[in-house]
Amino acid sequence: MLKDGLASNTLRTRLVMVGGFFGAILALSLSVAFSSGSGITGGGKVEESPEAKAAFHSAAGNCLTWKQPDASDIHLVPCAQEHLYEVTGVVNIADKYPAGAPAPSVDQWREIALNKCTDGTEGYLHEKLDPYGRFTVSALRPGNDEWAAGDRDMRCVLQWAAPGGALQPITGPVAGQSQAAVWEPGTCLALAGKTVGNPIACTQPHAYEIVGKLDLKTHFTSGYPAQKDQKTWLDTECNNVVQRYAGGVDLTAQQLTLTWDLREQESWDAGSTLVNCKVGAKLPDNSGLAPITGSIRQAAQDAPQDPNQQGGQPGQTRQSGSGGGN
Repeated sequence: MLKDGLASNTLRTRLVMVGGFFGAILALSLSVAFSSGSGITGGGKVEESPEAKAAFHSAAGNCLTWKQPDASDIHLVPCAQEHLYEVTGVVNIADKYPAGAPAPSVDQWREIALNKCTDGTEGYLHEKLDPYGRFTVSALRPGNDEWAAGDRDMRCVLQWAAPGGALQPITGPVAGQSQAAVWEPGTCLALAGKTVGNPIACTQPHAYEIVGKLDLKTHFTSGYPAQKDQKTWLDTECNNVVQRYAGGVDLTAQQLTLTWDLREQESWDAGSTLVNCKVGAKLPDNSGLAPITGSIRQAAQDAPQDPNQQGGQPGQTRQSGSGGGN
């Protein structure tokens, strides 16, 4: 989760971040500095370049990206290229904040963005927005000087934020893409406290290793399946997936658990039918996730070979598991 609390003259006055995986918002500004979800750090006043000014005044359908930690190089790019924001609309809030009115607080900006951007974003996409999905609504607000000059236009944007808050690159317009909150097999997600963080190298301590991706709709063809039915199917299918991913690995011997995502009705209705199978470990007191280091693929390669075993059998590695979201 990104943190708040910078001086108003840093590169953060325009990007207000409402972090969190389940439908939260980040409203940011050209006075925001942030670093891969690990927090925001301050700095001196940053002069906007022509490219930055164009980015912060762009119309719906434009895409924006940056590489510098303080976003000082923010600029427009074709949406076919990797980007961090896609602008979905411009909302004017002068009816609530006329000339001379003080600027909203960070919490107020978050509420405004949620209230003003969500419906418009669905109209822009011509489809429902998965409230538990990969893409979340954010906003670009006027800078301090612009606000003082009477600018009340807020730009709604879509982003893809990892569980720990780090923005992930999007390629292509969001419309038509799967909104399911899934990762490619081989991805490892960091351990943040006792829960899930951002993508990280599997050689580093992590919470989960993604071992597969399945489409619930290939099995449940008659509509949304109850979560107990999802669990029953995934218990078998994810067990098969992990054997294809790292054949012969004995999860039980390594005190690992095979688990998976579950989908809510709202996600299904928005077309999010993909789920991940993943491997993690629980703390002994079941109070959260324990750190894992290294890939189970390597563990399978390093394990002694049983000459009497022709490949791993699903029942030998299964531990009951279920999951949701990340």
